[in-house]
Amino acid sequence: MRVLMLSRSSLEGLNIGMSEIIEAVERGFRLKGEGKVSMPAKIGIHPRKDCFIHAMPCYIGGEVDASGIKWVAGYPSNQEKGLPYISGIMCLNESDTGLVKAIMDASWITAYRTGAASAVCAKYLGNPDSKVIAVIGLGVQGRMNLMALMEVFKEVRQVRVYDVFPSQIERYIKDMSSLFRQCQFVACDSPKEAVKDADVVVTCTPIVESPKRYIRAECLKEDVLAIAVDYDSSFCAPVMAEADVFVCDDTGQYLWTQEQGVYFQDGYPTKDKIYADMGELCAGLKTPVRKGRRGAVLMGIASHDVMTAQLAYEKALDKGIGQWIEI
Repeated sequence: MRVLMLSRSSLEGLNIGMSEIIEAVERGFRLKGEGKVSMPAKIGIHPRKDCFIHAMPCYIGGEVDASGIKWVAGYPSNQEKGLPYISGIMCLNESDTGLVKAIMDASWITAYRTGAASAVCAKYLGNPDSKVIAVIGLGVQGRMNLMALMEVFKEVRQVRVYDVFPSQIERYIKDMSSLFRQCQFVACDSPKEAVKDADVVVTCTPIVESPKRYIRAECLKEDVLAIAVDYDSSFCAPVMAEADVFVCDDTGQYLWTQEQGVYFQDGYPTKDKIYADMGELCAGLKTPVRKGRRGAVLMGIASHDVMTAQLAYEKALDKGIGQWIEI
């Protein structure tokens, strides 16, 4: 059996634009909302404190007809060792036969599809005239989320940033300001300072079991889109529970995770407070909301991975990129 191997450098060599990944992730959301996706809640193991290794399978039907699974690890402690926080392998299968057709680096896929999911959320819940974005946590996701959000918000003129590591702030501003020269980048001394007057706030800190939750509701504007990419690590529960609308990427996964008793505890929204998930919004089953406080928890779901991996696979076949191996 021949399998296409795509390393991180191979994936980068495909030159897939963020806008293409946003489109793919949105299509996956829509198909999920239409009931054409089979996707159990991701299960995982936790070999060390605050660390996880998750299994994320998914089948996407409709016009896509793609199957796959991601085996992904998140180790916050790796940052001190000079190792990546996120690592893993993505596997695509032939839906007709179940045979493996491609294996590829999962860290690249995770980075881009996570930012893309925030952009899709912003498309349905954001104010198109937003001028100020606040980014909390300036690692890979802090970068990817800004890149993706800038695809949606064309009027942004200021980016307010915060990270617990000052050196991270300096590198972030140097790198990202060169990409978005129209924006003023403001280094902030605290999360409270960063989110003040922001139209959009996105938190990209490590996911931990006992979060400090230092962003309080009273620190935010009345009209704000608050996106948590880091589960419940940054936003205090009332930010989400008392929002005018609260959404998640997948209701089933959010509630299953909450039932496990680790994440989304101590006042985070329960089933009756969920306005919609992103599948319902993208499929037109729920109406977009652009006023008031809009809270969103985007845990990351397997449909993003399969859609992005399928896009990369098709591009690789077209461009002749990757290495074929016999297994």
